[in-house]
Amino acid sequence: MPKLGPVEYAIPFFILAIIAEMLWSKRRRPDAYEPRDTLTSLALGTGSTAVGGLTAALVVAAMVWLYDHRVATIGFAWWAWIVCFVLDDFNYYWAHRTGHRVRWFWASHVNHHSSQHYNLSTALRQTWTGFFALSFVFRIWPAFVGFNPAMLLTCGAINLVYQFWIHTEAIRRMPRWFEAMMNTPSHHRVHHATNPQYLDRNYAGVFIVWDKLFGSFAGERDDTRIHYGIVKQLGSFNLVWSVFHEWIGIARDVLSAPWRHKLAYLWREPGWSHDDSREGSDKIRARWEALQRDPPIQAD
Repeated sequence: MPKLGPVEYAIPFFILAIIAEMLWSKRRRPDAYEPRDTLTSLALGTGSTAVGGLTAALVVAAMVWLYDHRVATIGFAWWAWIVCFVLDDFNYYWAHRTGHRVRWFWASHVNHHSSQHYNLSTALRQTWTGFFALSFVFRIWPAFVGFNPAMLLTCGAINLVYQFWIHTEAIRRMPRWFEAMMNTPSHHRVHHATNPQYLDRNYAGVFIVWDKLFGSFAGERDDTRIHYGIVKQLGSFNLVWSVFHEWIGIARDVLSAPWRHKLAYLWREPGWSHDDSREGSDKIRARWEALQRDPPIQAD
């Protein structure tokens, strides 16, 4: 019988927390949950777990190969666990940032942002196509340095479990010292927002300090209502469309684009187009910032 990992042990907590949040939302935020949206989130999570089970052996095999060719042996000392966890979170930050800034990786990640509701069930909207997109390459390279694959897998699982609780509107702010260092519901609400000033901000997994170091941090404003989802909302609860719509969009763009621009539709940022007929997050945010500096004059 396979050993249970951090994610499997956390599943009962996930279920109880979602039920508790549903009860809270009935009284405090009735629009936090929408039955069809929640069912889509649960289905995406179930499918992601199934696909992950089918591809896990290949990812582990890649890790083991790197470890077999390692340049050092780090071992399982207490300090090695801390270094591994921080390094894995650093890698997650760049994997996540790339997942928003490169369309190929965004096609795999977008389903996590496709809900227009923000609740704990949203955390379950995980990718079905991450293995196909090769997103795992960001997280496995420390095995070559000398971190044992078992340690890397455990740290990655703890990172994933941590991120569950930050998908909620029930918690407004944590203590100031915690908000300064750690990813929190407040910081992650910004990340899921479609408000122009919040687009492509707060990529952190556990430590928000990465966003502050690398210029991608934005604090949540209490005077701004957050709108969730993606810039071009799905408008559908169809499970297959939720998973594959961006891959379909990429295929259409690559097929119809002039030859010299075809590959750009894979590696440029989401929203980029060779004829400037669309807007990516940078243009949307720049236009919003320009309006803040020079608002239009209201007619009397």
